[in-house]
Amino acid sequence: MKKLIGYTLFWFALGMIFQLLLENIVIALILISVFLLVGYCLFKI
Repeated sequence: MKKLIGYTLFWFALGMIFQLLLENIVIALILISVFLLVGYCLFKI
């Protein structure tokens, strides 16, 4: 289950990269980095 959550968060973060073109860059960068880190850690386990 942790791999599934990690996989989902990883792709969610990649999808948020497209948000950079639209709205607030600071919030988007924070969310992208958090989701990538958590997704990678969960997928690695």
